[in-house]
Amino acid sequence: MRYVIVVFWAMLLGQIVGYIGGALNHQVYDPIMTTVVSLIAGLLVVGIGFIAQPDQKKTAKNE
Repeated sequence: MRYVIVVFWAMLLGQIVGYIGGALNHQVYDPIMTTVVSLIAGLLVVGIGFIAQPDQKKTAKNE
């Protein structure tokens, strides 16, 4: 469930950044492209979080 929430927030914040960035650069806001880029960034963050989790067997041996 936490991965779904991360992707949701990435999409929401990506839309906000895309809208403000388009306004600052005097470009047209494209919600489809912003959604695609936001979802890719969210999935990248989820992937990094999944890979970076410590292994439970290794941490139990060190204690």
